[in-house]
Amino acid sequence: MPPSPIPPEPTLLAVDLGVRTGLAFFDARGRLLSYRSQNLGSRARLKRAAHSLLAETPELERLVLEGGGNLAELWKAAGLRRDLRVRIMDAGVWRRGLLLPRERRSGALAKEAADAYARRIITWSEAANPKGKLKHDVAEAICIGLWACVEAGWLDGVPPEVRR
Repeated sequence: MPPSPIPPEPTLLAVDLGVRTGLAFFDARGRLLSYRSQNLGSRARLKRAAHSLLAETPELERLVLEGGGNLAELWKAAGLRRDLRVRIMDAGVWRRGLLLPRERRSGALAKEAADAYARRIITWSEAANPKGKLKHDVAEAICIGLWACVEAGWLDGVPPEVRR
């Protein structure tokens, strides 16, 4: 999927950390605005991308990161410089909140389930449909973002259309 422009008025950015990075923008109603996957290739490129992406998104209020280590610290530092609310979580947090126990029995099952949930989130949000298979990093970023909207109190819970 080619990079999509930053949508108007995003308030939350969910990031599945990695050199291949999943990005998902949400509004304050908990609706997905846009999403994409970017292969940043190196730590140096990732650092530049984090700073420029956050600088290009002045409406952003929250940054939610899944992962840890040096990559999380790079994004966290960039977010704090912008006075964003930054939340770092591991995959288990959003998976327990969103996926059924049988969908969490292994990493492979969780990634497969994340794809199905992400597609339902896209439909529920009336966001642009993917032009093919979702990469697992962007599917997880979409799921992370929806769960972060629930945690922020922007949604009362996972919408029934997503839960099914």
